[in-house]
Amino acid sequence: MTHGNSAPARFAFIKARWHADIVDRSLDGFCETVPRNQVDVFEVPGAFEMPLMAQKLAATGKYQAIICAAFVVDGGIYRHDFVASAVVDGLMRVGLDSGVPVLSVSLTPHQYQETEHHNAIYHAHFVEKGREAASAALQILDAHAMVAA
Repeated sequence: MTHGNSAPARFAFIKARWHADIVDRSLDGFCETVPRNQVDVFEVPGAFEMPLMAQKLAATGKYQAIICAAFVVDGGIYRHDFVASAVVDGLMRVGLDSGVPVLSVSLTPHQYQETEHHNAIYHAHFVEKGREAASAALQILDAHAMVAA
């Protein structure tokens, strides 16, 4: 996979550490399509910290796309839907402001419980979402290349 001048495309992958055992599966899925040596991985404490990290990474000019993965669950203390909305809005703003595509693999289940059954479901789901993010990133790079031509 190359970009522009035939140099390999570089991707930044930001992972929230909250529920890392589940979130990390998205990187696994992503790297089924995009070679791992083209992906720089960055960790942040939670979803809320992803937009700022994405902004800093976009400003470096090193990445053709930035992928952000988080699992925002209802902890009973805060409205997780507001957190998820703020995160996705922030990621979209980074992409629009920087011109670097920022993709979200941020899931917000309404009925998550820390059970073996739910964990298995979300482990598999994050692998699939990582695959989808890789496909989307490559399609976006192709579309940008066509516009630039």
